[in-house]
Amino acid sequence: MLARIALVLALVAGGATGALAQEPDLIFKKSTVWRALTPDDKLAVYGIDDPLVEGVACHYTTPERGGISGTFGVAEEVSDISLSCRQIGPVTFKQRFGQGDVVFSERRSLIFKKMQIVRGCDAKRNTLVYMVYSDRPIEGSPKNSTSTVPLMPWGVETPPKCGDWLKK
Repeated sequence: MLARIALVLALVAGGATGALAQEPDLIFKKSTVWRALTPDDKLAVYGIDDPLVEGVACHYTTPERGGISGTFGVAEEVSDISLSCRQIGPVTFKQRFGQGDVVFSERRSLIFKKMQIVRGCDAKRNTLVYMVYSDRPIEGSPKNSTSTVPLMPWGVETPPKCGDWLKK
C-alpha cells in the first residue's frame, strides 16, 4: 500500500515539471463559461522559448476549468490545445536533438494526463516541426496540433540546417 502511494506521489511530482524546468509565460486569459460563485472557465494563451533552439518561440492556447474542481487544481483538463511556433530571431542550435524530443510538458490532471510539446526536423525542407498532444498511460488522446518553422535567413546570416543537428 505504501509503495502505491509513493508511486502516485512520484507521478504527480514528475508530471508537474516541464522539459528542462521551463515555465511558460502567461500572455492573457479570456473567459468562455461564466460561473456565478466560482472562477469562470477560461482559454489561456502561453508563450515558451525552445530550450535547445535559440530564435524559436511557441505559443499555445489551452482551456482551463473554473468551478470548484478548477479552483483546487483537481479538474481534468480537456485535450483541446492549439499551437503556433515561429522564428523570432537568428536560429542557433545549442545541442543535437532527436526526432520527437520533448520541448515542454505539464500535467493536465491530478495524476495521469499530461500535455507535451515535441520537436522534430523535416531535413528535406529545412523546417522544424512542433506538435502538441496530451497523453495518458492507458487511453491517450488523438487530439493534437502541429506547427512548422521553416529556417530562414535573419539579416545576412545563412540559416543552419536542422538535419545537421539531429542525433544519428
